[in-house]
Formats: sequence, C-alpha cells, structure tokens
Amino acid sequence: MAYQKILTVQDISCVGQCSLTVALPILSACGLETCILPSAVLSTHTAGFTGYTFRDLTEDMDAIIAHWQKEGIRFRAVYTGYLGSARQISSVHRIIDSLGEEDFTTLIDPAMADNGSLYPGFDDAFVAEMRTLVARADYILPNITEAALLAGMEYRAEPDRAYVDALVEKLLALGAKNVVLTGVGFRPGMTGVLVCGKDTREYYEHRKIEKGCHGTGDVYASAFVGAFLGGKTAFEAAKIAADYTVRTIENTQGDPTHWYGVKFEPVLPELMEMLK
Repeated sequence: MAYQKILTVQDISCVGQCSLTVALPILSACGLETCILPSAVLSTHTAGFTGYTFRDLTEDMDAIIAHWQKEGIRFRAVYTGYLGSARQISSVHRIIDSLGEEDFTTLIDPAMADNGSLYPGFDDAFVAEMRTLVARADYILPNITEAALLAGMEYRAEPDRAYVDALVEKLLALGAKNVVLTGVGFRPGMTGVLVCGKDTREYYEHRKIEKGCHGTGDVYASAFVGAFLGGKTAFEAAKIAADYTVRTIENTQGDPTHWYGVKFEPVLPELMEMLK
C-alpha cells in the first residue's frame, strides 16, 4: 500500500471519545498520514454532559484552507464527520475543488441525526445543504435516520427491505456514487450494513448489542475509511468496521463509569490484525 496523506474534517470534543479524538488514532493505526481540519472545539461532547464549552471554528477553517492552497498542499482523500453549519459544508466544497490529488476520494459521514431526530442545532436547511455534499461523494456513510432525511422519506424505526431499497435508490439519485448504510436490521437481535453502488448490493449482518454507546458511528466510519483507503474493497471495509465497532462496545460493557464512549484504544491491535 502506498503511503497516503488524507484529511478529516470534524469537531474536537476534548473529552468523550468521538469525532477527531476517535478518527485520528484509528486512521493512524490503519497506516494513513492523517491531517485534520477541526470544525469546532468542545470541552466534552453534548450527549449526557451539561455546561460544556463550544467554539465555532468556521473562520479558522477558511483561513487554513487558503493557506493550504497557497502552499500547494494536496490530499489523497477527504473524510468528513460533524460539520456545524452550512458554511462549513461550503468549506468542504472548496477542499474538494482545490486540494485533491489525482484520483481524489470523497467520503462523507453526514453526522447530523439518529433515532429519528436531528441533533440539536440542525434544521431542514442544513439537510438541504448536506445534499449538495452527498451529490459529490464517492461514498456516504449514513445511518437510517440520516438516510431518510437526505432522501426526503419518513423515518422508520423498523425498516423492511423495500423501504431500505427505496432509501438507497434516492441517495444514489442525489449523486452519491456509493452508499454504506448502517443500522440495517431485518431480524431480532441482529443488525448490519448495506453497501450499495449503482449495480451492486452487498449486506453484512452481525449481532446487535442493545445498549448503545456514544461515538460508535465515528468509530465505524473511521475504521471503514482506514480499511478502504488501505486497499480493502468497500464491502470488506464495511465488514471490518462493523466487527471492530462491536469489539469496542464489548470491551466497554461492564464498566458503568465509562458511559460516555467506547474503549476503542485497547482493541486497536485487533483492527490492525483484521487489516492484514
């Protein structure tokens, strides 16, 4: 595998094991030179903590991009996570337009919703703007809620195959070249990931752990990006990311004091073994 320099754009939650504090170590463990563009800095993530600090870095993002353009810095791929505003989506468009190497790959995790609802601070206008980014994506990695919002469809907590197929078709129609749809379960106690292109459908089913953990979407997306850019096929990367995410949850169960994220670091060697 050629040594690759990639860029990930998402927030820094200083405590909480999500976003950049997850993406940077996982992508680095996958052998990628990982550059970062923070969209915001928070003292903690927003799920369960109160009184957290928040600093919007939109102005800094634009200045950083301008400096990179001046320096002629280029990246093999861009992977986006949490973006705090429509203007930040515009910044990602600038990155795609001006900072990509040949065969540049765009991987978009539209991190904006879960369990049928948008995250606080997001609205329909943000969803509409995210669709413009989806239209330029080589791969998008939504959960069912995010897919439904992007597709303009009603959310279903228990989707059937026809509903999931309709979601995927609408996302591909928006312009996404490939869809990696997470949280797709058709049997009790099981969930999975559906990897779709224009003419392909591949599904990987795995055990569902009922007690969820914050940040596992970021763990999954980062492991997928790392495996895929490391040379695995999209379906192989989806399987590796799913298996690794399950292991991080298993590694955290039984510790009631660790409610705010998953202990992903001790099982990084297992991810690295999966990549061989």
